[in-house]
Amino acid sequence: MNMNALLIAGGGGLVAQLAMVVAGHYNAFIKDNVFAVGGMAISLVAGLAYARLAAEGWPSSLAGGLVAGGGCASLGIALSLALKDVPPAVLAFGTIGSAVAGLAGAAIGKVLS
Repeated sequence: MNMNALLIAGGGGLVAQLAMVVAGHYNAFIKDNVFAVGGMAISLVAGLAYARLAAEGWPSSLAGGLVAGGGCASLGIALSLALKDVPPAVLAFGTIGSAVAGLAGAAIGKVLS
């Protein structure tokens, strides 16, 4: 796994996730309508970015996309949980869904490269 690519892709995803969580904490529309789809879209882009930046083979790119997507989402969801904006179960299924989205993003990134 390319750690530099993981830091860039995962870090960018984390910044976007945290921005969405903070915005959703103060805006009910974002919390009610954007958290799920927006969070997975951010993770998908993080996975795509990882695959493009790492320029590795399929297995490593998919694993990196999974980690980048799931990692940035889990930290964003943890903040949202601490702010009491989501129930505890979201930490588990939101992280898994976002990890899968990151994996899908990495696959898209490999196909596009």
